[in-house]
Amino acid sequence: MLLFKPTEYDKHVYETELRDFLPDKIVDVHAHAWSVEHGWDFVETNGGSIWPQLVAKSMTPDELVESLKILLPGKEVTPFVCGSCNCDTVYANEAVLEGKKKHGFPALYRTSYEMTGEELEKAVIEGGYIGLKPYLTFCPPYIPIPEIRIFDFLPHEHLEVANKHGWVVLLHIARAERLRDKVNVAQLMEIEERYPNVKLVVAHIGRAYAKEDIGDAFEILGKTKNMVFDFAANLCDDAIRACIEAVGPKRLLFGADMPIALMRMYRIVENGVYYNIVPRGLYPNIAGVAHMRETDEKDITIMYYEQIRAMKRVAEEMKLSRADIEDIFYNNAMRLMGKGEN
Repeated sequence: MLLFKPTEYDKHVYETELRDFLPDKIVDVHAHAWSVEHGWDFVETNGGSIWPQLVAKSMTPDELVESLKILLPGKEVTPFVCGSCNCDTVYANEAVLEGKKKHGFPALYRTSYEMTGEELEKAVIEGGYIGLKPYLTFCPPYIPIPEIRIFDFLPHEHLEVANKHGWVVLLHIARAERLRDKVNVAQLMEIEERYPNVKLVVAHIGRAYAKEDIGDAFEILGKTKNMVFDFAANLCDDAIRACIEAVGPKRLLFGADMPIALMRMYRIVENGVYYNIVPRGLYPNIAGVAHMRETDEKDITIMYYEQIRAMKRVAEEMKLSRADIEDIFYNNAMRLMGKGEN
């Protein structure tokens, strides 16, 4: 089983830095679960990154739920769960649906671009999903990776159905320039304007893992009223700060990107490029993998805790209130599901 096994250093970080900072109830809006039989291959597929595959070949719903208890002892944690972004959508959705029935967590339906609106509507309603998880690897295969646009893997037909029902859409944007890409920003604005009932969650703060990835995006996106952002796998203080400055703490949500968040690492940025620094020898086949470096340092915790550390640094710098923290880690997600106060 893939379960989080905390080191003494992990326990120290949680108890001395994170436990009191976090609210008692937490919603993690960005988690994955899938079975080992249908795990992903160690290949870069249509724009997906290789390095996350170093962490986990699979994580079942049972393993996810149990790991969250170990990660955040004393906290009540509810994950939004979707299948792996690199394995077949049918199997991914079957694994999540099985876990949803057993554990009762909110689930997002993994989509593929070729589904009709009718097929999508039927599958989501019958499965009791709260929304959609499209991904750039499931777009027409003839599109060159640098040219993949949001509407190539999240077509208007899908957005129309999501808008009709007011579904959540957890969106991982493509393209090398990430959040600052002009096409991405234009299409995010188009979703905002054409589909006002879609509860759009821009994952990873638009993949702005370095300050240079932000550009002037928030000068435009800051004018929006509906879309929200999660900071899953994002350890960049500058991105978290810029997001809060632009849209406020009620439109930022905690997400961790489990099980990728179990990577033992910390992150640095050099010349606008991020690098995950990991213990030497812990992850095989690292040679030549982009964004990865090794170190002989001993006291290294996991990405899950490093994300919360980043959020805490920004919260202290910006003097966010306790209510702001509770919004980011719990209330904003509950409102997204229509279960909180506006």
